[in-house]
Amino acid sequence: MTEHSHEHHADPAEPVSTARMWDEKYSSRPRMWSGQPNPQLIAEVAHLSPGQALDLGCGEGADAIWLAARGWTVTALDVSAVALERAAAHAQERGQSAKIEWVQQDLATWVPDRLFDLVTAQFLHSTQMPWQQALQLAAAAVRTGGTLLIVGHHPDGLPPWGGHHTPEKFFTAEELAHELRIEEPQWRLEVLDSRHRSVIGPEGEAASLTDAVLRATRLAAQ
Repeated sequence: MTEHSHEHHADPAEPVSTARMWDEKYSSRPRMWSGQPNPQLIAEVAHLSPGQALDLGCGEGADAIWLAARGWTVTALDVSAVALERAAAHAQERGQSAKIEWVQQDLATWVPDRLFDLVTAQFLHSTQMPWQQALQLAAAAVRTGGTLLIVGHHPDGLPPWGGHHTPEKFFTAEELAHELRIEEPQWRLEVLDSRHRSVIGPEGEAASLTDAVLRATRLAAQ
């Protein structure tokens, strides 16, 4: 599998400059990510009954399209207009456009205005916006009975091609559960795991990564 983690989409700088930065990154190449849904999304969501889903940091849309193809109605957020344009085109090619709403949004200024049956945040790592802030917003958007799925790079299994890694960007599943207070009576913790996987990097290099995976069901409103 070609690695396509989303180490982006959550920068809290001036919204226009943040959007421009990511637009330039996407415009620098015809495709940023692999075009395949994240493997932990497939592993943790395939058994769920479809409903309303929120995909935070959707990038070029692979996860949102996978969800839509399985019956979910998806709201997909990203800061980059270029990424969203590509995502919409990919959804059109796969006949899933009617099931996905693409929304340009900087998470630094985003406040959930409704609740979802599934909120998924895959690899929302930023040097500027603390992951605690971004992922607390994700948890707040889950309705009672709904599912929260968060996947990130484990600090002990980072991509070797990422250059200098800032430790504060990354988390274990245990740290995530603690910081977000994923505990009873508000939550039932379903999965708290570290998972190793083999990937192919952007230059064709092989590597082994570790994902921090948290899945929880909301039992009660905050």
